[in-house]
Amino acid sequence: MTVELRGAGRRFGTLQAVSPVDLSIADGEFIAIVGPSGCGKSTLLRMISGLIGVTEGDIAVNGRPVRAPLTELGIVFQQPVLLEWRTALRNVLFQVEMRGLRPDAYRARALELLDQVGLRDFAGAYPHQLSGGMRQRVAIARSLVHDPGLLLMDEPFGALDALTREQMRLDLEALWLRRRMTVLFVTHSVDEAVLLADRVVVMSPRPGRVDQVLEIDLPRPRGLAARRHPVFLELEERITDIFLSRGVLRGEPAAA
Repeated sequence: MTVELRGAGRRFGTLQAVSPVDLSIADGEFIAIVGPSGCGKSTLLRMISGLIGVTEGDIAVNGRPVRAPLTELGIVFQQPVLLEWRTALRNVLFQVEMRGLRPDAYRARALELLDQVGLRDFAGAYPHQLSGGMRQRVAIARSLVHDPGLLLMDEPFGALDALTREQMRLDLEALWLRRRMTVLFVTHSVDEAVLLADRVVVMSPRPGRVDQVLEIDLPRPRGLAARRHPVFLELEERITDIFLSRGVLRGEPAAA
């Protein structure tokens, strides 16, 4: 699915949460959005999903203006928000039920998705029996069970430990390479953004605006060795320098 933002901005009363944004996203592209807390990254995702409206400009998905919440997309939040009384499989199928579809018709697809995220053997497990990373994998499978062309991910790995985040990053890239849906991935992590995305949108402090959009010319799949690739090191430094120049990061303290 394509996404087009044309001068799209959002105010909350007198507060400018997102300054007008112009951005074109191609079908099947993986876009990471990185920026400081409060810069409007999550607001931007909610605008694209139609959960909140723009107060200026417009947004189109697949050429259609976004005027109401979209149903043909998937959303993954920072917390997995699973139903504790349902198994992993039944949590994945919950979205199907909420759409008024027959769960039996999607059972094979749900099991396939659980297999692809490494949880086939845990289909009958309940959330309290799963680790944080496993619960988030269930949430990702749930977001994809209806085969959306657009996946919005709002800090999905933010609550995970470093090792689990790294494995989730590898798993997400593998899943995307198989399915090639359009992905918008919000993160605070510069290295996560560079390692996952085709392009990284760097946002400024509030009022959030697009500071720069960087092409990520790293070969895929980007395994553990990608962190040592010269392109990764160069781009990570460029984004860090942007945040240093904007006062988002402060340099090392001067020597005494």
